Amino acid sequence: MRDRHVAQGARRAREFEAFVAGAAGRLLQTATLLTAEPPNDNPRARRLLTHALAHTYATWDRLRGEDPYDRTRQQLAVRFARGAWHHHGLFRPAPGGVLAVLSPQERLVLVLRLYEGVAEEQTAALLGLPAERVQTICLRAMATVLHPPRKAALENKKVAEVAPS
Repeated sequence: MRDRHVAQGARRAREFEAFVAGAAGRLLQTATLLTAEPPNDNPRARRLLTHALAHTYATWDRLRGEDPYDRTRQQLAVRFARGAWHHHGLFRPAPGGVLAVLSPQERLVLVLRLYEGVAEEQTAALLGLPAERVQTICLRAMATVLHPPRKAALENKKVAEVAPS
């Protein structure tokens, strides 16, 4: 009996390691976009991803045919939403990123919809919002990114001018 549990644990660990090896890069990029941190200095994104992966590992045996990438992405979004929305005033991203001008909710919707390709209805269900609200948030966020407020555009220009090439 004990040998069977050991073998199941080893199989579970191998499966999870294979999943992480294949998906961690994209999930880290998603977390980095959510936190609006620079890709080479993203401790909050790494912490967010670590918690999401830990949750996925804890529920690995209960997935039963469910896509672990979707489960981890969902956990990533939920953890970001809880942390960012509860600490909105404290959760300020470093200046200079394109998504840094967005609110956490706008960033979350934009990353899920455009970067991850999650359907509007699924995003709405995940966030507990009507689909029309998700569409409005996404459109507003795209408009803000494409046409940033004048003050933010000037700050980003200054950062770009000072940064070495």
